[in-house]
Amino acid sequence: MKIAACLCVAALLPGCAAVERVMPTALRPVPAFAANTHPANDLMAYLLQLRGLNERGLAAEATRQRQVARSEPGDLVQVKLAMALSLSSLAEESEIILLVEPVARKELAPADLRAMASFLQVQASERRRLKESAAAAGVRARDERRAAESHKLRADALQERAAQLQQKLDALTELEKSLSDRQAQGR
Repeated sequence: MKIAACLCVAALLPGCAAVERVMPTALRPVPAFAANTHPANDLMAYLLQLRGLNERGLAAEATRQRQVARSEPGDLVQVKLAMALSLSSLAEESEIILLVEPVARKELAPADLRAMASFLQVQASERRRLKESAAAAGVRARDERRAAESHKLRADALQERAAQLQQKLDALTELEKSLSDRQAQGR
């Protein structure tokens, strides 16, 4: 009887793995890694956790990570906070850079942690550059729009002036014609 029960359990165990493969990734449990695992595993698990969060959830997670960073300062915590901030559209790039720059430069930090810190630093710098570029393009577009409006107003004024001069010229032509008609009748 015990042997039959063991065989049934052994036969059903592969079915559990099949259920997990069919289960959507959002519903799959995130594996908990031990504290002494490789930082890359911890960062990937954390990234999977962040992936499903909306903007409000990311803000809450960033706040939670800030509190953790105050109580347990460390390179991994700083990188995790930077990861949460980098996924939020409301985060300041300068804050992300301040968090990861020391980790990226620290030669004693694990290579995977330094690589992620460097990646986040480059990403934040690029986002900052793009925002500055967009702001500058906005200023240029506004200036060009103002210049175009100014040119249009000037062109309209010149066109109005030309119309006035044409009216005066037509009036003078009419006056000259009437004078020459009078002289021809007087002969």
